[in-house]
Amino acid sequence: MNPLKRLEPTAYALLRIAAGLLFACHGLQKLLGLLGGHRVALASLPGAAGIIETFGGLLVMIGLFTSPVAFICSGEMAYAYFTVHQPRGTLPIQNAGEPAVLFCFIFLLIAARGGGLLSIGKD
Repeated sequence: MNPLKRLEPTAYALLRIAAGLLFACHGLQKLLGLLGGHRVALASLPGAAGIIETFGGLLVMIGLFTSPVAFICSGEMAYAYFTVHQPRGTLPIQNAGEPAVLFCFIFLLIAARGGGLLSIGKD
């Protein structure tokens, strides 16, 4: 048996919290120009992405409405990958799409698993 198995609920909670926080930071770059970002128009695709990233990231981080919100965040990242990154090259390493792919699959896992430990909502 894996001796680290008992740490799985805590490790998952930390993954959810870290992914949500980092995703929210990407949104804050777009919405407010913080953290070295540039503000975008709210009535644009990048503006919509900023809203999803900011509020979706915060909700995933605190574990509220986790599954549906994470599913939306996963879909946003899939859309971003195929519309922004994939046209630049076939593989994520070639088109700078690694963060989009990782966020997509991390949020897909979170959507399937729910909030877990340290979440304020019930899934």
